Amino acid sequence: MAVTTRAPRSTSRPRADALRNRERIVIAARELFVEKGPQVRFDEIARRAGVGNATVYRHFPDQGALVHGVMCHVFDSISALAETALADDRDPFEALRTFVHESAVVRTSALCPMLVDGFDHEHPTLVGARTRVEELLGALLDRAKASGQLRPDIAVSDVLLAVSQLTRPLPGRDAASSHGFARRQLQVFLDGLMAPARSELPGTPITLEDLRTQPCMLGTTPPKDR
Repeated sequence: MAVTTRAPRSTSRPRADALRNRERIVIAARELFVEKGPQVRFDEIARRAGVGNATVYRHFPDQGALVHGVMCHVFDSISALAETALADDRDPFEALRTFVHESAVVRTSALCPMLVDGFDHEHPTLVGARTRVEELLGALLDRAKASGQLRPDIAVSDVLLAVSQLTRPLPGRDAASSHGFARRQLQVFLDGLMAPARSELPGTPITLEDLRTQPCMLGTTPPKDR
């Protein structure tokens, strides 16, 4: 009696070339969103990524899906920078300083116009990626505090808020031309974090929960009308 051999069942795991295409699309979209804002067309993103329009739509059927992919990629990129800083066994404060300057290159504040009504800020993958950034930054701060180089009254939210505000493009200038000014202001900010502190900080740091309700904070939920 003949024996019928079944073909192995295919898996849903994306092929390597599909993953590479998706990565190129997300990177191209982030660059163009920073350069030109949220009005960028999919065909322009496709040209920058070096793929066809159909490939973009296959991965991201609409702008909401694309923005979600870009935001997750941004958080993952920042997490990778933090992991590299934590793996650096040299000066803990210099590792923190390097992380802040390199994360500023991502130009997260320039993506604020993408965080509009209808964007799912609380999608599990986005929340997980955002939480990972917070945890890694917390570890960087704890290590710098333990070394005695970072003033003890600095919270994760202090750094996130400052980086978001200081890297926001200046009125009338694009993100690229504002970057040099941002690096200078970040350096001033970082010098102010060093111990011993010259003064006592007023008030208390904003909580991470409250920080996520502020408008134009990367990956956060804009405040609802009251």
